[in-house]
Amino acid sequence: MDWTFLKSEDLMSWESRKRARFVNSLSGFKSATLVGTHHPEYGDNLSIVSSVIHLGSSPPIMGFVLRPPGDDAHTYKNIKSTGICTFSHVNEEIIEKAHQTSARYPRESSEFHEVGLTPETVEGWMAPYVKESKVRMGLTLLRDTELVNGCHFLTLAVDWFEFDSDGYVNDGYVDIHSLGGVTISGLDGYHRTPGISRLSYAKTDHEINKIVDFRLGWPE
Repeated sequence: MDWTFLKSEDLMSWESRKRARFVNSLSGFKSATLVGTHHPEYGDNLSIVSSVIHLGSSPPIMGFVLRPPGDDAHTYKNIKSTGICTFSHVNEEIIEKAHQTSARYPRESSEFHEVGLTPETVEGWMAPYVKESKVRMGLTLLRDTELVNGCHFLTLAVDWFEFDSDGYVNDGYVDIHSLGGVTISGLDGYHRTPGISRLSYAKTDHEINKIVDFRLGWPE
C-alpha cells in the first residue's frame, strides 16, 4: 500500500480550487441541505450547504457555516435581515437542481426559479422551503459567530419540522435513506446512504445490541 504524506504548507502551492476539493473531501461525509431565505425587497433565495450540524435536542438547536460575507452573501444577509430560514434535505430526485443553487445568481434572482425547484411556505413563516424535499424545518437565528478565518457560524433554534411520514420510526428515528436522502463528500460528490445497522445506547455495564431493520426501532 502506497501512502501520501503532505504538510499544510505543501497545499498552498496548489491551485485554489484543487486545494478546496482536497481539504473539503477529507472532512468526511456531510449533510446535503438547501437553505431557504426571503428578503422583503429582493424575494426568495435558495443555497446548498454541507455544514449543517446538530447542536442540541432540548430545545432543538442546529447550526451551519457560511463563507466570509461579501457582496454575494445573499443567504447570510437575508437571515440577518429577517432572523429566520428553512432547511430542506436534498434527495436523489433533486441532486442536480440542488447543486446548481451554488451558482452566483444576481441578488434579484430566485434560485428556486432558476433551477426549477418549488418554493412553499408555512403560514406565518416568510422563508420558503423546497416542496420537492421530504424533510424540512424552519429555524430562527440565535447567534452569529465570526470564526478565525472570517467565516460565520450561525446557531439556530428549530421552530417547526415537516417530513414524509413514511420515514418516521416509532422510537423517534427518521430514516433519511428510506426517503431518498443523500450525503455530500468534498464539494461535488453526492452519495446514497444505505444503512449498515442501528446500535443500542452505549452503557458501561451493557453489551451493544444491534438491529439491521432500521424501521424496527428500539422498545421504549
